[in-house]
Amino acid sequence: MPTDNHMTTALVSERLHNQKLSSPTFKQPVDVVRWFGAVQAQDFHGAKWALGLRMRKATNASIEEAFNRGEILRTHLLRPTWHFVAPEDIRWMLQLTGPRIKASCAAVYRQYELDEALCKRSNRAIAKALTGGKPLIRAELREVLKRVGVVADDTVRFAYILLRAELDGIVCSGPRRGNQFTYALLDERVAVSKQLTGDEALAELTRRYFASHGPASLTDFVWWSGLTTNEARRGIALLDREIKATQIDEATYWSSLARTNSTPKTKPSSSSSESHLLPAYDEYNVAYKNRQHVFDQRAVSQMTAWGALGPTVIVDGRLVGIWKGTLNRNAIAVEVTPAIALTKRDQTAVMKAAERYAAFLNVPLAKLTFRNTD
Repeated sequence: MPTDNHMTTALVSERLHNQKLSSPTFKQPVDVVRWFGAVQAQDFHGAKWALGLRMRKATNASIEEAFNRGEILRTHLLRPTWHFVAPEDIRWMLQLTGPRIKASCAAVYRQYELDEALCKRSNRAIAKALTGGKPLIRAELREVLKRVGVVADDTVRFAYILLRAELDGIVCSGPRRGNQFTYALLDERVAVSKQLTGDEALAELTRRYFASHGPASLTDFVWWSGLTTNEARRGIALLDREIKATQIDEATYWSSLARTNSTPKTKPSSSSSESHLLPAYDEYNVAYKNRQHVFDQRAVSQMTAWGALGPTVIVDGRLVGIWKGTLNRNAIAVEVTPAIALTKRDQTAVMKAAERYAAFLNVPLAKLTFRNTD
């Protein structure tokens, strides 16, 4: 039997493959989003880079254009937080995950006196204002609500009014206006089509997660999806023979058989390293309750599981440090703070990753700096 260390190495290799980091095959942003089911996107600029990392060729501008055309949407789903989602998936995902999100927000709605009657009134006002292809920014929607007597001065109260409109399928993202986000009427942005319901929807969300994120545990899936443990178990059961189980450290990790295009290949030790500069909240880190498997063990004492949610550097699938980019005069400077000493081979791989990020931004790489490498 393989040792736990060997099993963990295999897990990392398979995740890199399924996450499409070691095998970027997608041509369009929506292909990436559809593969994952949903991609966390509260850091909009970082989320665009997360999509670009999984595409054969992509630029920040091309993904921005796809977003503005409505080829990918941004709304609150799952846990909830902002996510990119494919237009054809938004309604059934909202139907599946929306009720739990509303239940989890109930205390806040009571605190801010947002009852059903008020939410229906605000939804009607928002829908009326957006009808006819008129996307509005938040400040404009605030004025819309004020005109119908809905108090929206408090930032949190206003945010939860808009959240409810998203969860009720009234609004979704519209095209950006300069640097500002707009809301658009969902029924105008996305054509109504046959939707998944009940067990069909649960099975599909489960299928997408384990195909794109596996191997992952039940706890990981519950964290990512916002489903209850019982719902997540049922989702796994619905997949039946589409899914396989692997035991690591007495825990069960699941991955999909149906959507794996090819078997991931582990690089021989003599080959060059492969590095990626991951944005904050990248699915490679954020989509798992237990993030320790992808840590280089030498870096564990230097970084926390929550620290892994920021911009991170991975080498051969292992988290080895953090990074930041500074854009000055149309060139990008990248600074890497390793949590371990990087070999020359690793540093060369990180340089290639930084060059790829600069190409994504369509600017030169001014310099790459390594801090605390001695």
